[in-house]
Amino acid sequence: MAARAGPVSNPVGQAVLWLNDPLNWTNPGGILDRLGEHLGMSAAAVLLGCLVAWPVGLWLGHTGRGGGLVVLVSNVTLAIPTLALLTILPLTFLGFGRPAVVVALAVFAVPPLLANAYTGVRQTDPEARDAARGMGLSGGQVLRRVELPLAVPYLAAGFRTAAVQVVATAALASFVNGGGLGQIIRAGFGLDIAAGGGQIIAGGLLVAGLAMLVELVLALVERLVTPRPLRPARRRANRRAADAVAGS
Repeated sequence: MAARAGPVSNPVGQAVLWLNDPLNWTNPGGILDRLGEHLGMSAAAVLLGCLVAWPVGLWLGHTGRGGGLVVLVSNVTLAIPTLALLTILPLTFLGFGRPAVVVALAVFAVPPLLANAYTGVRQTDPEARDAARGMGLSGGQVLRRVELPLAVPYLAAGFRTAAVQVVATAALASFVNGGGLGQIIRAGFGLDIAAGGGQIIAGGLLVAGLAMLVELVLALVERLVTPRPLRPARRRANRRAADAVAGS
């Protein structure tokens, strides 16, 4: 998709003009098409990550075992560069295109989903767990009726983190013909810097804006599913987690 920057020489001005051109939004391969691709593969990747990480994290948290395994899996997964996975997976049966991108992004989504699922169950009040067992509930029933409902705020926090990370990282999908908003940036790099600089900036702004929008929407959802008495504790937990990540 060619840039339509006009005579403006300032890259920021070119980006504004490019974003204000209706054809760049509605043409085939335009912003609306790329936005749909971006959201589609991001949603598929987060859903796949949930299907893998949540059952494992909830069960390990319920049994009280595997804390070291959760940390190990999270650290190893985070240590694998997403770009490396995007390079390797297309050489497998997945081939180039969206399936390889979805799997690579799902791997990237697993650490926060797994860690928060485990932590959410482990933070359940032991007295509530003991009372449920005293009523004759089996282990599976305790997990479903007591621990899982109390872990919902943690699940929402992990989902929020994973979704924002995936949306921001999905821009790399263009390197393996996966589409998405990153395709706009890549097309800009295919032009000389005078003609494509505005398109590159515009693509970056679109990716950043989408990630911030997802963050705001899911932050509201997380707040809504967190019981009011638990909200101050959740904010303190989030701050401690952020400090730990910043210090690592």
